[in-house]
Amino acid sequence: SSEVLEAIENVIQDVLKSLAQKKAPVLTLANRSDWRNIEFKDSVGLQMMPHCTTKQIRSDCPRSAPKFALMLKILSMIYKMVQSNTYATKRDIYYSDTLLFGSQSVVDNIINDISCMLKIPRRSLHILSTTKGFVAGNLSYTEEDGTKVNCTCGATAVTVPSNVQGIKNLISHAKFMLIVEKDATFQRLLDDDFCNKLSPCIMITGRGIPDLNTRLLVRKLWDSFKIPIFTLMDADPHGVEIMCVYKYGSVSMSFEAHHLTVPSIKWLGLLPSDLERLNIRKDVLIPFTKQDQNKLASIQKRPYIACQPMWKKELEIMAASKLKAEIQVLTSLSSDYLSRVYLPNKLQFGGWL
Repeated sequence: SSEVLEAIENVIQDVLKSLAQKKAPVLTLANRSDWRNIEFKDSVGLQMMPHCTTKQIRSDCPRSAPKFALMLKILSMIYKMVQSNTYATKRDIYYSDTLLFGSQSVVDNIINDISCMLKIPRRSLHILSTTKGFVAGNLSYTEEDGTKVNCTCGATAVTVPSNVQGIKNLISHAKFMLIVEKDATFQRLLDDDFCNKLSPCIMITGRGIPDLNTRLLVRKLWDSFKIPIFTLMDADPHGVEIMCVYKYGSVSMSFEAHHLTVPSIKWLGLLPSDLERLNIRKDVLIPFTKQDQNKLASIQKRPYIACQPMWKKELEIMAASKLKAEIQVLTSLSSDYLSRVYLPNKLQFGGWL
């Protein structure tokens, strides 16, 4: 915490120095959304380069002055929380002055900018994000406050903890982990008692694009158990993108890649080639939209696809067919095809990339 306080004090000192010299204070931070600032490393994923282009939040420019003021406001809130060892969620910060902040996304963006500017992970700033992910299966752990949590597969899942760094005493006999894109599929597998039927496993869903806590938990489980991690996604560009976030990280959070990515993650399904192999009827597939085409084209250009020839092939199959499929498409074969046939066969015979 002394490191966080010192980092904030340095920022404020620079502001005071500028004012003393009758100059307009400026906050400088790395440009988080620029692909030119990102390098791809097999072992880490997408990470921010040490020397990257920066942008300035100026206090004397009408466009950036409001943001400058809000950054100082949130910095002061963080400073007080770290000093008093209290925590707040991003929603708490927004609701402390909704008129001032205007929207939740403004707060979220500023918090990420501050984290990037100070080069300090968000959880060390005492800001918790609300969690939307679920975990189930062969796993138990103790939360920071001493609460014991057991995720062993019942029909209900456990919410991903909001302070992943604080959990300890992790115990699991799982043979693998399965990351499921969607909540509906995750619940279906829970109902089918998938975690226990095949071999003990841990299932996680970020319910779409994963939030920070879900990604931190996947990484923590990987660090703790070093078991294979598979992903089960829709066979569409959006599903591929979500899988890439778990595996290689995202551009906007590349400054934290070391804590968030798991490059050893495997693509289990639903593969575009599976649709042909299983003779899925064309009438249950969904035609691409223009947006799908653009997203797929942008994914195909990303640096990590070049080092994944098998992925490249799958994306080419998808691009050529201009058709996408949700995991639920397997119910056209039989209602429990996913848990009874598809996943057991894939896991047994190594049908992943």
